Amino acid sequence: MNDLKILNKPKIYSEIELKSTEIGFTMPSDLFIGSLLKTLITTKPESNLLELGTGVGLSLSWMIDGMDSKSKLITIDNNPDLIEIAKHYFGNDERIKIICGDGTKWLKKYKGEKFDLIFADAWPGKYSEIEEVLELIKIGGFYIIDDMKAQPNWPDGHYMKVNKLIDYLENRKDFNLTKMNWSTGIIIATKKY
Repeated sequence: MNDLKILNKPKIYSEIELKSTEIGFTMPSDLFIGSLLKTLITTKPESNLLELGTGVGLSLSWMIDGMDSKSKLITIDNNPDLIEIAKHYFGNDERIKIICGDGTKWLKKYKGEKFDLIFADAWPGKYSEIEEVLELIKIGGFYIIDDMKAQPNWPDGHYMKVNKLIDYLENRKDFNLTKMNWSTGIIIATKKY
């Protein structure tokens, strides 16, 4: 098996990748997490999805590719320049709500429907507001995080935060957890029935 052979990339992916390089965006999600997100979202028809950390929309393109016509997705980022890029590519899709704002504040105020899948690729929902995020996941829903293996752009001491988060998730009794030493280091947690 060759996991480097990634099939069915979103049609818009290459264009967004070029834009990412053009603006010097240094934190894009990789192809592996995108492929995984698309695959998992496909298991959730008519789903409600949340992405924390839109970036330029690379992982968002995969998530949208996995959605059916009745699914909906909220994506949030605090960088207005990146949000404008995401809106350029996805702003016309009525299933998608793109929010420029503070993820921490949004999570504390959100009172809507729970989510079938949350991809937390930002500080809020991963290293802060973890309780709030995990409460927003439906039974049978997925919580997915990446960048759990050491990354070149990590600040000094960040590994301690990563280890603390992993320990916390391992001790949750209401989730089943799989840690994958693949891609940038992925954790998939599923809310128990």
